[in-house]
Parts: sequence; structure tokens; C-alpha cells
Amino acid sequence: MKKSDIKFEVDLDENSFPKTIKWDASDKEGNGLEDTKSISLNVWDNQNHSTLRIDLWTEEMSVVEMKRFYIDILGGMAQTILNSTADEYMSEEIKDLCDRLVKHVNEENKSQ
Repeated sequence: MKKSDIKFEVDLDENSFPKTIKWDASDKEGNGLEDTKSISLNVWDNQNHSTLRIDLWTEEMSVVEMKRFYIDILGGMAQTILNSTADEYMSEEIKDLCDRLVKHVNEENKSQ
């Protein structure tokens, strides 16, 4: 059986806000820790039948990047729900939401 390791390293400031975030994975291309501005990790809690979430970002992450990050996450979820459950309705609803959010962000960026 194959094993894969994923590692996150977070340096915090005096207020426990992430200053830097680095990640590594045994299956990723390249070696060593890589910088990132944000992570979003979701874990299913079997005992409580709920989702545990860890969302971290550095001050280097711009508002526009953060919005794009979450639109990308939602788009990935649309594909995952289709692959894992074959529920085309849920997948399409999430994709439609992503399309509306992209339009919103693009319009918002034009006015700035």
C-alpha cells in the first residue's frame, strides 16, 4: 500500500496570526517546503458527523486573491461531488454559483 504525507508549517506573529505558511507533500513535484499565502483544510469528523475546518491566510494574501481562492475551491467541490456521488444537480448548482461569483468579482474589480 502506498503512503503519502502532507505537511504544513505555520509561523505565527505575537497575536497568533499566520506570518508565513509553508507546505510539502511526498507526492508533489519538487522537493522541500513551498510558500503559500493561504490554506483551507476540511476534515470529516466521523464521530460527530460534521466537518472540521482550518482556514489560514497570511497578510500577504490580497482580498482579490482570497475571493479567487474560494471560487476555485468551490469549483473543485463541484467536480468532487460529481465524481463521488454522480449528483449532477448539486455539481451544476455549485458551478452556477461559481459563475455568478466570478461575474461579481470581475464587476467589483472594474469599479476599483
